[in-house]
Amino acid sequence: MFDGAPDRSCSFGMKMGRGRTSRIRRRKLFRSSVSGGVSESYKPEFIELKKWLKDRKFEDTNLIPACFPGTGRGLMSKTSLREGQVIISLPESCLLTTDTVIRSYLGAYIAKWHPPPSPLLALCTFLVSEKHAGDQSLWKPYLEILPKAYTCPVCLEPEVVNLFPKPLKAKAEEQRTRVQEFFSSSRDFFSSLQPLFAEAVESIFSYRALLWAWCTVNTRAVYVKPRQRRCFSAEPDTCALAPYLDLLNHSPRVQVEAAFNEETRCYEIRTASRCRKREEVFICYGPHDNQRLLLDYGFVSVHNPHACVYVSEDILVKYLPSIDKQMNKKISILKDHDFIENLTFGWDGPSWRLLTALKLLCLAAEEFMCWKRILLGEVISDTNEKTSLDMAQKICHYFTEETNAMLEKISHMKGEDVALINQLTLVETLWTEELKILQASAEILSSLQAPFR
Repeated sequence: MFDGAPDRSCSFGMKMGRGRTSRIRRRKLFRSSVSGGVSESYKPEFIELKKWLKDRKFEDTNLIPACFPGTGRGLMSKTSLREGQVIISLPESCLLTTDTVIRSYLGAYIAKWHPPPSPLLALCTFLVSEKHAGDQSLWKPYLEILPKAYTCPVCLEPEVVNLFPKPLKAKAEEQRTRVQEFFSSSRDFFSSLQPLFAEAVESIFSYRALLWAWCTVNTRAVYVKPRQRRCFSAEPDTCALAPYLDLLNHSPRVQVEAAFNEETRCYEIRTASRCRKREEVFICYGPHDNQRLLLDYGFVSVHNPHACVYVSEDILVKYLPSIDKQMNKKISILKDHDFIENLTFGWDGPSWRLLTALKLLCLAAEEFMCWKRILLGEVISDTNEKTSLDMAQKICHYFTEETNAMLEKISHMKGEDVALINQLTLVETLWTEELKILQASAEILSSLQAPFR
């Protein structure tokens, strides 16, 4: 996994840290197969964070900050953890929420601003303001351990984003536009805060500062029960920053229960499996593929069981005969029945949705009236089965060639531009994982085609 957080590097040579989740919902925990973490609890920033948390009634007896080969900074178990054990119970007083913002010096300005600002804007404004306050900030111990930079696509250089697979590139461009519009629409609100600062607010609430705050909330916040306040817009108010808890790294293969306990007034994480002493403890952001992880959190998960390669509409029809007079009707049917998107290759080969779409597109003229049976999963003919598998293999081969070409291009760019090597390595990892998926899919397709040879 990758994240542009240089402050989270460690003695193992990890130059990039970890992104964190924004919409954690149901998180998960897991016993790592890799041990050998080195404690970082002696470092000044963690000593200060521990003191700060203790003042807010939190002391952790289960975990300590550590650095691990392969994952970088995370949390390590101090003792063996049993299944069903609550490993973190973070008091409400430690959470940074919109309640925190409303109770602060920003509360009066938020209350009188119209139209009401969004909960996201309130959190971002507070983060930027507190970071600017430096030593005067009550949240300094937490701010000190936050990443200085991120690798969400909005933070990457345009020439790096241009290397993304097409579906991800389009979403990355949408993300950049969304953040830019967020900044532009917030500038008047920032101007209203001028009485709070000696410096010009334009220099404090810059695009770069707001981008950092946006990424902090987007990648690290946990999910809390929605609240509705008149002083905020109607957007969901479901994000809370959870100091210390957000040091937990991601693994797609783990299970935990995580939620705010209304009785104890603590945000709790409970294990669903055992964990040995001195092993890294993980959470999971959900069953996301690597393109989603990179878009939302700024990293790629190696050997991610949910990883896949997306097939867009233009590639779907790339190898179909242009003389098919029913092609437009077939495409229309796929769109009407939601079979034109989320067509993928995975570790177990082409998805059922992809094969179903190809079977419909490959229907012969005399078979066309059977299209409903295709959507129900029925076999129409051996010819249709063979043709659709052949088409899937051609598409898989096309993607494999494209991926190899892209990896070669990235390798060349890494030699030409050292300044971009971390960003390029991130994208290289994405393409490498997709290549592995395509190779696995090609083998599976070959075995599926065998009976028709």
